[in-house]
Amino acid sequence: MRKQFLALRERLDAVVLGQPALNERLLVGLLVGGHMLLEGVPGLAKTTAVRVLAAGLALRFKRIQFTPDLIPGDITGSEIYLPQEGRFRFAEGPLFNDIILADEINRAPPKVQSALLEAMEERQVTVGGISRPLSPHFLVIATQNPIEQEGTYPLPEAQVDRFFMKIHIDYPDESTELALLRRQRDSHDGTEDVSLPPVMDAKALQAARCRYREIYLDEMLERYIVALVQTSRQPATRDAELDEWLERGASPRATLALAQAARGRAFLRERDFVTPEDIMTLAGDVLHHRLALRFDAQAAGVTPRQAVARLLETVPAP
Repeated sequence: MRKQFLALRERLDAVVLGQPALNERLLVGLLVGGHMLLEGVPGLAKTTAVRVLAAGLALRFKRIQFTPDLIPGDITGSEIYLPQEGRFRFAEGPLFNDIILADEINRAPPKVQSALLEAMEERQVTVGGISRPLSPHFLVIATQNPIEQEGTYPLPEAQVDRFFMKIHIDYPDESTELALLRRQRDSHDGTEDVSLPPVMDAKALQAARCRYREIYLDEMLERYIVALVQTSRQPATRDAELDEWLERGASPRATLALAQAARGRAFLRERDFVTPEDIMTLAGDVLHHRLALRFDAQAAGVTPRQAVARLLETVPAP
């Protein structure tokens, strides 16, 4: 099982250059079945990374381009009347697949985002009063552009909290960008071929998901995770400056997600136990989108990621 994940990692590293953190987090999300939100300016290979990941899996993949004119039925499906038969038939929407790429999710209006919320949380779609289950491997990987405001609809807090991780993608360094330039020069059509045969099927993925849950998480590390989340809610008990920054802390969903993420990273790194490093490395991606900053902190330029970094400094690791 680990060998198949390593093969997927090799493919991602070969195509998505200079983004090892993104590639690892995509695999962690796939392993634990957690929805992910990728945020970065255009041109940073967000969509390409998801396509490479999906191509390595023998699962059904669907890309949905979110636009302002989208309606809920466009993604969930709808009842279609058949006049010759005198009855309605449900036509499944693109959500009835395994891996969903929700491209530029913040361009969809609130009603569409709400329809996606039920699918992400309940893994089912309700149309016409009837709930229909989605695939047991259902996974949403969404992308959004943080710099454009016109024609976008910010995701509501309830929606953002349902994302297992929010991964910020930054610009590549000079050597990586040079490698990208040379790869384009050497390719036949200037693009990277992602249409390779899959290396993992649904059965293998399910077996890996069962296996990662057996990764040992020591009681001291469990208490460390709880202390991090509790401190985000009651920062005054540990750090006065952090208390001035945070208006609202993370939910219990964050506690569960951080434990899952740590186990997933340990599995991918071929360990049978979690280390403090696993927790500290992934804490930012799991927690930062679940925190709310005070207005004064935002005005001073403090970011949620800085708050998580301060949180990690404040709460001593075991």
